[in-house]
Amino acid sequence: MCTYATVTAPMTGSAKGPNGAWFRVTDATVYFDHPVHAPAEHSLNIDLAAPARGPSARVAVELTAESARELVAAIQAALASAPAEMTV
Repeated sequence: MCTYATVTAPMTGSAKGPNGAWFRVTDATVYFDHPVHAPAEHSLNIDLAAPARGPSARVAVELTAESARELVAAIQAALASAPAEMTV
């Protein structure tokens, strides 16, 4: 069963894409659906992209639900460990 629930968010950051080239990311798309490559029935799919640069300016990640939750916890822990003035 697919939820078709897609969440988008503006981003400010960089990603390493094809050929090892860095590019600025401006958009994130997150959804839970069937993966293209991950060995799971469903996955949390995250696309970080710079649409203005065309379809090759994209990094995609497919994670199991458990791995996605672990990633969220790791991100929160890393941010919590940094001094508050650095994370504004």
